[in-house]
Amino acid sequence: MKKSIVTIVVALALYAISQFQGVSQPQTASDDVFQQAFENRQSDLQVRGSAVVEKILPDDNKGSRHQRFIVRLASGQKLLVAHNIDLAPRINALRERDHIEFYGEYEWNDKGGVIHWTHHDPKGRHPGGWIKHDGETYQ
Repeated sequence: MKKSIVTIVVALALYAISQFQGVSQPQTASDDVFQQAFENRQSDLQVRGSAVVEKILPDDNKGSRHQRFIVRLASGQKLLVAHNIDLAPRINALRERDHIEFYGEYEWNDKGGVIHWTHHDPKGRHPGGWIKHDGETYQ
């Protein structure tokens, strides 16, 4: 019994430390989907995942405006997130090392891939996506 309690306490402490330091969690099954999509050069794939923000990029203001940032999956694969801020709220509090969850569409590129459609579809023709950050959902 004592050994189980100690194991649980140690696991919780390690989890808390990794969250505090901005270290990503162990690779999840969803990371395998991204790796396979990248290796097979797949696109137009609805995906859900979680990642750590590695770099905030300038907004893309050509055509529809997009908030852009690079995330790193627990597997180490990097993705560009292009979040349409004409259709969804900007994530103003987003900072490097923050943890996010997302649901959107994966598009292959030679750098790891792009996640877009992280917003609702005003015409209702495409599955609505989202980004979760710090207890808020942006869609």
